[in-house]
Amino acid sequence: MKHVRNFIEFIQKHGVVGLAIGFIMGGSVSKVVTALVNDLINPFIGLLIGNPDGLKAASFMIGNSTFLYGDFIAALIDFLIIAAVVFFLFKGLGIEKLDKKE
Repeated sequence: MKHVRNFIEFIQKHGVVGLAIGFIMGGSVSKVVTALVNDLINPFIGLLIGNPDGLKAASFMIGNSTFLYGDFIAALIDFLIIAAVVFFLFKGLGIEKLDKKE
């Protein structure tokens, strides 16, 4: 019984449940943002750059080597959107106020 009580106190003190919820929500937001980037943003950018296959197929050649930079740019857009969502949720919900020094 003492170990269970210590475990519950640890979870309450260190916010492990909040961390787990944040991890699950982060995975879900990541999937939604990836779908947004792959299905809407990439084809639109592909139209702008004149590539019918979208941003993912954007590349350039040097000699016999092909450099596929479009996938990297898509991943970068994905990251920036997720970082912005996390930042604005963090600030909007006032989560920084929850992390108080003891």
